[in-house]
Amino acid sequence: MSEISVRALGEEDWQEYREIRLEALKESPEAFVATHDEESGYEEDRWRDRMNRSRRLLALVDDVPTGVVSVGRSKTGPDVAELFGLWVRPDARGTGVAWRLVEAGAQQAREDGRTHLAYWVGTDNGRAVAFASSFGFRPTENRRPMRVQSADGDGEETEIAMVLPLGSDPGAVPSSLLH
Repeated sequence: MSEISVRALGEEDWQEYREIRLEALKESPEAFVATHDEESGYEEDRWRDRMNRSRRLLALVDDVPTGVVSVGRSKTGPDVAELFGLWVRPDARGTGVAWRLVEAGAQQAREDGRTHLAYWVGTDNGRAVAFASSFGFRPTENRRPMRVQSADGDGEETEIAMVLPLGSDPGAVPSSLLH
């Protein structure tokens, strides 16, 4: 059985983050707003700045970087953290890596004093909605146009804010995420 570990990256780890982020953009371009070409041109200062704006968590399987997720402040309220940029190498999908990254993201949000963790998921992405639901995220009424559009460009796609209460009340949803 492979060992999955997750560690927080600091500013000094910008190159590790850059490497896995660029791999994610190249492998799954449809999942991100940014492009590999755009971000591969970023200078060191920009990568270091990114490391300080949000928490970056790196998953390792047997000490090999395998997945990444970011946790930052949500625009919906001061008590809400936002989980974003979740990506796992294709050969490790379905092995628990994404689960461990989300667990670590929720723990990081708790340590940062947040009461809820929001995760925006495409309403047509049944697999992502099911994954988030199985973890305990609950859908809200909060929707927005997707910033990433499907390759076939078949119209306006939306994403839904799913929320995970980080306290003792699993049904608690902050009013800022309801609308």
